Amino acid sequence: MKLSVIDQSPVPAGFTAADALQNTIELARLADRLGYERYWIAEHHAIDALASPAPEIMIARIGAETSGIRIGSGGVMLPHYSSLKVAESFRVLHALYPQRIDLGIGRAPGGTPLETYALRRDRNQPDVDDFPQQLAELRAFLHRSFPAKHPFSKIRVSPDLPGAPEVWLLGSSMWSASAAAQFGLPYAFAHFINQNPTRMALQYYREYFQPSEDLAAPQAILALGAICADTEAEAIRLLGSARLFRNRIRRGEVGPIPTPEEAIAELGPAREPGTAADAEWPRYIAGDPEQVRSQLVDMASVLHLDELMIVTIVHDHRARMRSYELLAQAFELRPRTGQAGT
Repeated sequence: MKLSVIDQSPVPAGFTAADALQNTIELARLADRLGYERYWIAEHHAIDALASPAPEIMIARIGAETSGIRIGSGGVMLPHYSSLKVAESFRVLHALYPQRIDLGIGRAPGGTPLETYALRRDRNQPDVDDFPQQLAELRAFLHRSFPAKHPFSKIRVSPDLPGAPEVWLLGSSMWSASAAAQFGLPYAFAHFINQNPTRMALQYYREYFQPSEDLAAPQAILALGAICADTEAEAIRLLGSARLFRNRIRRGEVGPIPTPEEAIAELGPAREPGTAADAEWPRYIAGDPEQVRSQLVDMASVLHLDELMIVTIVHDHRARMRSYELLAQAFELRPRTGQAGT
């Protein structure tokens, strides 16, 4: 089983966004050493609790701090940007770190409607959802595959080197499953965002997958929350921060990640992670190493997956580091050796 990391660069209460970015760099180094497969940076806008609105910048830094782990975006919210500019940015990253760059593409705004509006270059025209056209254009820029008569066929995206970043489609809905299948792209399903359609989305993606220049057969990753600690009680205590953070986000409160003590004061005693009535699995799994491993292996087996991507939101950065370390031990990941940046 391959394990990967999705990092939202959480800002713990009492710390700064700069501290959170340094935590991301430190965790990426650890994940690289422990043998994790990928390290993806999320994109969020104007949320005090999450410190990375520009994943491409953090990818460049993390690439220099690591040696072999794949690095990428989880993801770039394509509707905000020009496809050409995204292609240029990730071709630079591909030139710096060949065979290591993943370009995860999302359709969600990564913020509220106000931030979405502020990010728009042209606010005089109605907002148009042309994501499929944007995605097709992005892939054509990356693969130099515009038809000969298309005006963009004359554009050579620099740095013009062999190969290209690996494009992934991210999503948490049936729409994204359908789009990933139609475009023939690898698919990362965000179970930690929406756990209800997980099984159906992955089944649909595999059943209707159409081979493409990117991919001959379907390839999927499931992204979910996990907190691993030396004891079950400690893991459930740490989970309180994620529970309270999620509750506050629903109320429109975007402040830093609360402490477990705040969570207990506001939500009551720590309790085991629950599952929505219409969902098979919780968004977050918490427990000791054997408990977490058992639940993750069960999910992966039922869903026919060989790679899981883990997001961990806790207040204590050391506890977050320890959680990923315990997971690596539980899954017997092979430590990676070598010099950073090679």
